[in-house]
Amino acid sequence: MLFANPASLRLPSAAEALPGRDEPMPVPTAHHVHGRPIVPPFPEGTRRAVFGLGCFWGAERVFWQRGGVYTTAVGYAGGVTPHPTYQEVCSGGTGHAEVVLVVYDPAAVSFDELLALFWESHDPTQGMRQGNDVGTQYRSVILASDEGGRRAAAASRDAYQPGLTAAGYEPITTTVGPEPPFYYAEAYHQQYLAKNPGGYCGLGGTGVRCPVGVAAG
Repeated sequence: MLFANPASLRLPSAAEALPGRDEPMPVPTAHHVHGRPIVPPFPEGTRRAVFGLGCFWGAERVFWQRGGVYTTAVGYAGGVTPHPTYQEVCSGGTGHAEVVLVVYDPAAVSFDELLALFWESHDPTQGMRQGNDVGTQYRSVILASDEGGRRAAAASRDAYQPGLTAAGYEPITTTVGPEPPFYYAEAYHQQYLAKNPGGYCGLGGTGVRCPVGVAAG
């Protein structure tokens, strides 16, 4: 999914954003890898978080492979346009980032462990891009469902920066915020790399270890 959109490096205002639609995107109810639901309701006791770290094909695989993660889905969040299409998101006219919804069992994997996996799986210093993928939809974001999660995310960002600085990287550009509406991406994007094992994945970490939680290894 190599997509370069250098002209789309500015988030649109609400007045500029595409109008979208009222109808949700139809998606399969079952995860292609393990068969668990990718749409609510999720089991009691699970928690959720939304991460954006570049192209969501590879990002979703990072999380579905992690023990303690109940299920994952890809979608769009952080922008204005309701229920956007992939083409609309790639145009830069929605303000959304490509993101992964991660539903996890906190008794089996902590949020700090997921944060370590997030930081180590991409370069969070690139602004509106990730590698060769350029555009607002590829920005790095952590969207937590509660204030405790947002504080933990911000603390992990602050803890990770010294290691990046020592390795010669620029300041982190990752945005931390509350979880906005999550709009599911089209069915063919869900678990894409499980369906297409040779598909494109542009994710690449910095090689800098995260001191928070358990390192991704």
